[in-house]
Amino acid sequence: MQPAAILACVGAYFAGLLTLAWWTGRRADNAGYFTGNRRSPWVWVALGLIGDTLSGVSYLSVPGKVASDRFGYLQLVLGYCVGYAVIGGVLLPQYYRLRLTSIYEFLGQRFDGMAQRTGSGFFLVSRVLGSAARLYLAVTVFQTFVFQGWGVPFWITSGTAVLLILVYTLRGGIQTLVWTDLFQSGFLVLGVMLSIGALLSALDWGPSEMIRNLAAGPETTVFNGDWRSPGFFWKQLVSGAALAVVMTGLDQNNMQKTLSCRTLPEARRNLWLFTPVMVLVTLAILVLGALLLRFAETRGIPLPARTDELFPRIALGHLGTPAAIVFVLGLTAATFNSADSVLTSLTTSVCVDFLGFERRRDLSQEAIAHTRRRVHVIFAGVLFLTLCLLQTLAARYAVIDLVLKLASYTYGPLLGLFTLGLATRVRLRGDRLPWVGAGAIALCAILDHQSTRWFGGYRFGFELLLLNALLTGLGAVTVARVATDGSTAGSPA
Repeated sequence: MQPAAILACVGAYFAGLLTLAWWTGRRADNAGYFTGNRRSPWVWVALGLIGDTLSGVSYLSVPGKVASDRFGYLQLVLGYCVGYAVIGGVLLPQYYRLRLTSIYEFLGQRFDGMAQRTGSGFFLVSRVLGSAARLYLAVTVFQTFVFQGWGVPFWITSGTAVLLILVYTLRGGIQTLVWTDLFQSGFLVLGVMLSIGALLSALDWGPSEMIRNLAAGPETTVFNGDWRSPGFFWKQLVSGAALAVVMTGLDQNNMQKTLSCRTLPEARRNLWLFTPVMVLVTLAILVLGALLLRFAETRGIPLPARTDELFPRIALGHLGTPAAIVFVLGLTAATFNSADSVLTSLTTSVCVDFLGFERRRDLSQEAIAHTRRRVHVIFAGVLFLTLCLLQTLAARYAVIDLVLKLASYTYGPLLGLFTLGLATRVRLRGDRLPWVGAGAIALCAILDHQSTRWFGGYRFGFELLLLNALLTGLGAVTVARVATDGSTAGSPA
């Protein structure tokens, strides 16, 4: 497919997206930006979350990982289902009872303002890094297949992508994102299903032949019984549950749209609908990966050194123009669905947790709108700079592994603090919590690096997140606990 044709497809897609964004955000006020006026239809929120959760990382990286991990990713997805049940049963009732705009207000009400800012700070770092990693993958594809041949440098491609996101999210916030995410999730799912159809046609298989041939091959192996491996079933299941809790339930980016539903029952129905649909779409993406491997094998196409490149290489170079168009539109939808809402959630977190917009009565609605727009633009700049810095690191990993590895480190302190707040009556002194969280991350990094030498060949997987949370909780209770007389435990009053 010619670069100009790819660019034309992306241009047409964004014309439709910007039109929808203008229509839904034309009357958005501050409440519409932060909470969608708490009137979002729960069905549309649930379906829109599909693209936000799966993202361009799943669209590109998960199919390529089938070459090494087969269908082992489903073990993690089964853990996600457990985590979503915890979110619906434990976290959402708390968030709705307290009528939170930023979920880190929970830490402020449970402990103190510094604890709230600490939780928000870890979220800001986590989301900037994770969203940059997701966006980097798609930007790299467009850079390789379109702009590189025209001599356009990577930083211009990255800047253009961030600018497009900024244009359609700056005004409407959540009120716009509920509808644009639904639009983009539809294109993501359509891209996956039509790509499967194109591969079946190229392989001359029908649905029954696909099931029979894939079931007989090694690609569809799901369960890993090696306890030392990062892919061991019980590690993946427990880690998947923990990752779902932190990356959805303790993440302002994902919870902000869920909390825009009218009531707690509607928010729960949103989650119960989202869970099975997410599993089915993930399974379809894994099937897509298996078909890509079979197609490469039958055509003698060598597998790329970076498995993230398998899908774009075959879709854009071997399946014809219709399949290439489907791939480009699906990739565009998957990537921008997950990246666009991050600017809104980061802005909300700063405005509520650090600037205290929910408590201040000295600011007019016009002043609040002006400040949040400035913060929104600043975070667009931060995302752009992070994209440019990420090139060296991302070249070493499949991006799905990079995103989840970053989550194991940066979300661990959040999981530890929320667990203490929900499951205990302990009181914490917030000014020491940033140091506790940073110490837990540093210790986990050392253990991760030395695990095979210190623990008889054992390698940490995503269970590192649980260890990180445990170290944060123990550290907080040890050095930041407030005794019943009001002094800080372990130090002079």
